[in-house]
Amino acid sequence: MGVDKANHPLQIGVTGGIGSGKSLVCKIFSCLQVPIYEADSRAHWLINHHDAIRERVVALLGPEAYDAAGVYNRRYVAEQVFAQPDKLAALNAIIHPIVRQDTAEWVQQQSGQPYIIKEAAIMKAAGDGNNLDFVVVVEAPESLRVRRVLHRDARSEAEIKAIIARQTTELERKQMADFVIHNDEVQALIPQVFHLHQLFLAKS
Repeated sequence: MGVDKANHPLQIGVTGGIGSGKSLVCKIFSCLQVPIYEADSRAHWLINHHDAIRERVVALLGPEAYDAAGVYNRRYVAEQVFAQPDKLAALNAIIHPIVRQDTAEWVQQQSGQPYIIKEAAIMKAAGDGNNLDFVVVVEAPESLRVRRVLHRDARSEAEIKAIIARQTTELERKQMADFVIHNDEVQALIPQVFHLHQLFLAKS
């Protein structure tokens, strides 16, 4: 589990379902000067700017995969791969290796840091086909998560619940968690993050 600590920082994964507040948790870590790799937003950037991804996506799904301004057409792509597992697998095979390479290059740039964080909605347990040393799961009650996303996004409650149903279950996330942060608006968030920050510094 993990990588050679002589050359690399401790690697921490942070994950959680939609509306759990994993991005907020990562912002707190960032305020503590911890480098953050936001896998989902970085993947979106690469899809829009990486020439090899663009060429292969267009070859797979057609020129409509990008709009007239050259921006990735997420709605069109979702329609193309929905209920077509072979196309979805082919799309992932285009994107995921390049994101993994981008992640590895970013980690190399962070040498000398005590630890770094990778934020992603989809994650495996530490050491399960990845270089993570620990996984932090951010949890919140589903009703609160739905309310947060309703306030944040232009989505209906039915759409949000459908997304939650498609995501990794709370039980599955708990099984992969080395640490859990409760973002339930009952337990204070910052002390939980600071406790883990101190812990990771001690382990690095």
